Amino acid sequence: MRYSRVHVESIGYELAPVVVSTAELEGRIAPVYESMGMKPGQLELLTGISERRWWEPGYPVSEGAAAAGRKALAAADIRPDELDVVIYAGVCRENFEPATACAVADRLGVGSDAAVYDVSNACLGVLNGVVDVANRIELGQARAGLVVSAETAREINEHTIDRMVRTRSREVFAESVATLTGGSGAVGVLVTSAEVSREKRRRLVGGVTKAAPQHHALCRWGLESLLPVAAGAVGAAVGAVDKVLGPGPAALVRKGIDRGQDLAVGASALLRQGVDFGLRHLRVPFMETHAGEVLKHGVELGNRTWQAFLTKFGWRPEYLDRVICHQVGSQHRDTVLKALGIPPEKDYSTFPFLGNIGTVSLPLTAALAEERDFLRPGDRVGWLGIGSGLNCLMLGIEW
Repeated sequence: MRYSRVHVESIGYELAPVVVSTAELEGRIAPVYESMGMKPGQLELLTGISERRWWEPGYPVSEGAAAAGRKALAAADIRPDELDVVIYAGVCRENFEPATACAVADRLGVGSDAAVYDVSNACLGVLNGVVDVANRIELGQARAGLVVSAETAREINEHTIDRMVRTRSREVFAESVATLTGGSGAVGVLVTSAEVSREKRRRLVGGVTKAAPQHHALCRWGLESLLPVAAGAVGAAVGAVDKVLGPGPAALVRKGIDRGQDLAVGASALLRQGVDFGLRHLRVPFMETHAGEVLKHGVELGNRTWQAFLTKFGWRPEYLDRVICHQVGSQHRDTVLKALGIPPEKDYSTFPFLGNIGTVSLPLTAALAEERDFLRPGDRVGWLGIGSGLNCLMLGIEW
């Protein structure tokens, strides 16, 4: 991808109001630590994250996205009805349909001629949205487009903590600990043509993308049926009755539940026999991450993308003045920078106090880096994005 007349005109952001410390989360999973013989402080030691932010309960992600988008528009003095495209690119969406972008566009007062739709690609969503708008501009289909996102970590964290405490399983802890790094926030990235751009800064030079979809199962967030869990709980209850009262009462309980069928055959067999616990269609959220494998294969994919990125633009690693990476944690940052040969002082990080905000993390970090004079006019900046899937997208910007 190469662009000749595309600018990242402005970035607006919204920080979630509720600060949640890592110590507070560890206090809630203290029974898990105790059962595994672990001491407090492990989570911050593993991730380098001391706190993150959450929205208030029930806060609509479209409201956060619209607030961030409104700030991006105000910074560029562009009206909502001047937008040719609005893209919502978050992992967290309000409904399966319609597109959350529709709610955002309505809140902003976007005109009826704009293209309004969602883009979903794990933590790369916003960067993919930027590329979509850039392509439209290069093709002459748009002059200005707004990419927004809002992520919420409260709900999945609450569920994950409950599951950890309920199971006290080392396996569940290992698969779920990455979830506790999640933060909440919102961002709006305004992308314009050179004709519309006022400052003529942050020129998007282009980018490179690569994928390793064979690793798509290493990090998953979605919904799963509650029925197998419920069936397992019933089986455990029968076992408890058998242990306390003997096989006779246990047999009566078993007969009353499954009409003589053996619960040990599992939930799928129970369904085949026509047993219905009333939970057949009930789904609960889950998130699981095989962190070690994600890091290993993510670094490999990132390195391949980095080499292609440098070759594409004829750049050398020292040619870049600054980089902004997706914000995961200290181990991920250190490993990636070392593998790519990038000195740590060229990177700006926000994960220690914001955690991993998914699609919001990279562009919000870039906005903060500019506010604090880390990114300055004339800098050659690399946006280095990676997301579960695995997918990697790197963009070059002349700041």
